[in-house]
Amino acid sequence: MEYKDYYKILGVSKNATEKEIKSAYRKLARKYHPDMNPDDPQAEARFKEINEAYQVLSDPEKRKKYDQLGADWYRWTQTGGRPEDFNWSQWAAGPGGQRVHVRYGNVEDLEDLFGGGGFSDFFNAIFGGMGMDSSGFDFGTRRQSARPRRGQDIEHELEISLTEAYHGTSRLLTIGDRRLNVKIPAGARTGTKVRVRGQGQNSGPGGQAGDLYLRIKVAPDPRFERKGDDLHTTVPVDLYTAVLGGKVPVTTMSGVVHLKIPAGSQNGQTFRLRGKGMPKLGKSGEFGDMYVKIDVRLPTKLTPKQRELFEELRRLES
Repeated sequence: MEYKDYYKILGVSKNATEKEIKSAYRKLARKYHPDMNPDDPQAEARFKEINEAYQVLSDPEKRKKYDQLGADWYRWTQTGGRPEDFNWSQWAAGPGGQRVHVRYGNVEDLEDLFGGGGFSDFFNAIFGGMGMDSSGFDFGTRRQSARPRRGQDIEHELEISLTEAYHGTSRLLTIGDRRLNVKIPAGARTGTKVRVRGQGQNSGPGGQAGDLYLRIKVAPDPRFERKGDDLHTTVPVDLYTAVLGGKVPVTTMSGVVHLKIPAGSQNGQTFRLRGKGMPKLGKSGEFGDMYVKIDVRLPTKLTPKQRELFEELRRLES
């Protein structure tokens, strides 16, 4: 079993204060959170590791025991001792070789995401997840954990339209013999995960069921291109409106609005409609913007009168 350097994992010194440890944890947890790194198993593993380190270093009793273990480990390896020969049993067992039961504290975030089995063998060995028998430390089998294990989480991809993502929606899902009505919040985007508590796999006796995670995929919409909470679209503008100014209708997610086109507008010019983008997830009443690029259309056929007028304009310009 490998020794885990929790201080190194959080990037803090061994003399770090509680405030420094908490600050480092929050920064790393945000960076590697699964919601920020969908479908990235390496980020998920790092997130678990960060949570585990914080559970130990933020608890004075666990940190004291871990520091004592670290000192022994350092002396052992510095004097030529092989890691595999280190006496783990003195750290995993209480008086008389009995298993140590340690209260785990608040690990809600980690367990909600990954289940009760989210901790490493190292953590469980030192803080009560594994035990001793008469022959020494049992690496081959895991004893009953201090807390009943949760059932496995289930992940499922759910495709919705851009309109559904704008307004929010609900879907009736069938999971095994269960029918669930799941709400999708307004502002959801591809990669957003919606958690339905207790609707994953069932656990063993006394345990809690896992959770259902819906990984959202927003289908492309031919009218708009979505970039974050902003929407981009292109509208045709006739030559006369581009030259003289005017208004053109623009379709938005909340209906048609009329965009003012200044005189002398150029082909490809972009205008912003504030607050006409997508709702910002989790921020009630806040919206992104819509960016409208104009496509100036030149006439392909001219009447004799139009041609005469254009010729007159050319003479005036020259």
